[in-house]
Amino acid sequence: MNTSATLLPAVVRPAVEDRHWLSSDHCAAPVLDLLDGLGWVIVDTPEANVHAASPDGRVYVGWLPEDTTAWKHGIVWHVRVQPAHGDAWVQEFGIHTPSETVAGFLTALVTHSSR
Repeated sequence: MNTSATLLPAVVRPAVEDRHWLSSDHCAAPVLDLLDGLGWVIVDTPEANVHAASPDGRVYVGWLPEDTTAWKHGIVWHVRVQPAHGDAWVQEFGIHTPSETVAGFLTALVTHSSR
C-alpha cells in the first residue's frame, strides 16, 4: 500500500527528560486524591497501609507499603472488584508501578462502571 507521507500521523517521541513520570516515587497521593475526590471511604492504619472502598462497596483499593504478605509477592496496590453481575476479579500492581498508572487504571474503571 502506498500512502503519502503527508497523510500519515506524525510520530511523537518524548525526549528522555520528559519521561520522569515513568519512574515511581512510591507516593500514593495521585490515587488517594482521586478516590477522596470521588467520595470513597478511606482508612489508614497505624502500619501506614491505606484501605479504600467505593461508595457502593463494589470496589476495594489497598495501598499496602507495609504489608509483609503483599511485599513477599511484590505487590503494593491491590484492587478488588465485585461487579453487579459476574465474578469478582482482582488487579494488583507492583512496587515499581507509578501511582499515576494506578490512578489512570482506576479512572478508567470508574468511568466505565458509570455508563
